[in-house]
Amino acid sequence: MPMLGQTQAVGLNAFAARVVDVQASVSSGLPGFAVTGNPDPSVREARDRVRAAIKNSGFSFPELKVTVALSPADMPKVGSGFDLSMAVAILAATQQVSAEKLSSTVFLGELGLDGSVRPIRGVLPAVIAARQEGYRRAVVPIETVAEAALVEGMDVGGATSLKEVTQWLAGDHVLDTVHDATASKAPPIPDMADVVGQQEARHALEIAAAGAHHVLMTGSPGIGKTMLARRLPGILPPLGLEDSLEVTAIHSLVGELSPGRPLITEPPFVAPHHSSSITALLGGGTGFARPGAASKAHRGVLFLDECAEMSVKSLESLREPLEDGEVRVPRRDGMAVYPARFQLILAANPCPCAPAHDVDCVCTAVVRRRYLGKLSGPLLDRVDIRVRMDPPGNAALMSGAGESSADVRARVTAARATAIERWSEFGWRTNAEVPGSALRQRFRLPPDVLRPIELFLRDGRVTARGADRALRLAWTLSDLRGSERPVEDDVAQALLYRDRGATW
Repeated sequence: MPMLGQTQAVGLNAFAARVVDVQASVSSGLPGFAVTGNPDPSVREARDRVRAAIKNSGFSFPELKVTVALSPADMPKVGSGFDLSMAVAILAATQQVSAEKLSSTVFLGELGLDGSVRPIRGVLPAVIAARQEGYRRAVVPIETVAEAALVEGMDVGGATSLKEVTQWLAGDHVLDTVHDATASKAPPIPDMADVVGQQEARHALEIAAAGAHHVLMTGSPGIGKTMLARRLPGILPPLGLEDSLEVTAIHSLVGELSPGRPLITEPPFVAPHHSSSITALLGGGTGFARPGAASKAHRGVLFLDECAEMSVKSLESLREPLEDGEVRVPRRDGMAVYPARFQLILAANPCPCAPAHDVDCVCTAVVRRRYLGKLSGPLLDRVDIRVRMDPPGNAALMSGAGESSADVRARVTAARATAIERWSEFGWRTNAEVPGSALRQRFRLPPDVLRPIELFLRDGRVTARGADRALRLAWTLSDLRGSERPVEDDVAQALLYRDRGATW
């Protein structure tokens, strides 16, 4: 009669996670080891890792027909995170371990041939999914125990070897809940006080931070575009707990979390190279669809320097994430969906030769137009603030330090708190997330306040989408002033920020 053992693991499909039942059957027949349930090559290779790990941990591997089924079978199984659960299921089937705790525990981890438990990606979203499905215990690799412990309501233990796990199942060992990793601090964010001059651009970034708006900065090389962009996270409010867990889960899937700093509390700053492909920006790849730069910048900043040098297809691929706040990657087995609610900061030179002074430019008008023509109308229509940066004068370069990031962050945090209080009952958190229909109907402004938008629409200087975005920007300007509602000057200024830089 066949012997059965059952454990639980967690399978990841993009940002979605699902508990997987791992059943092991040991029966008479020709010796063999089969894995079923739509496994990918890395899961099928687990047969050799699990067999060696069981033997080298002091247990006997059955010289019978061994079948491991991963259920649900229609879900693709990707990665080596099923190794530990498969090994425990086989040991339970052959009655070499106690099965008392198995029904309420999920097991995550890759096995080395010596029986060691090795870290895997995506532990945090996996443990979150296990808690949502009613499980209250999780065994994870010791290197990721701090990450898994971020999930409240879960009894998490870190294991270094398969032998430790079996001793814990027998009640003879207590798994560690803390990993002896050197605590590390997040790299410091550069201060806005380092920026000399550029008051207009600094104010534009403050407005963008207050309402989560997108920005385009143009100007000659060395003028401070990158310097300003890298300081934007320093004036953004720290992430709340819910956002921190969501951002940390994405970076866990990428494998970029530090054991000494498992929780990301500051808005991320992601700056991909201008040669990045669509896959690098949005995510994908063979097998498991990994997050791209847009998702890694979730609740933070995506900075595209030298955006005019990027391919048109890469730039245009950002249009849907900018509108929807998520990335959808088509896969053979369905759609991989990742959150991507980021602030886009574009920086570009005015022309290919990019001299320090415009009078030294040797590019024709056609060349300049073609150079920035990669930034299509539909993409620019989604950018709320456009800033043309000019070289600072000698007096500005010799002046003292400017306003610090802490002072600017205080104003930004107050403006965002006002927006959250206003929009919270509708589920919106920043002005940039508010649908245009809500601004035109439920929160419609008086006709005299909307007069500038009517004039711009009549002259064809703004699209319907652009008008909605100008209204969002006007609400942000109002929040920074501490006013309850935008006035006509706020709307006019918002339109000027959209129109500025439209001609190069």
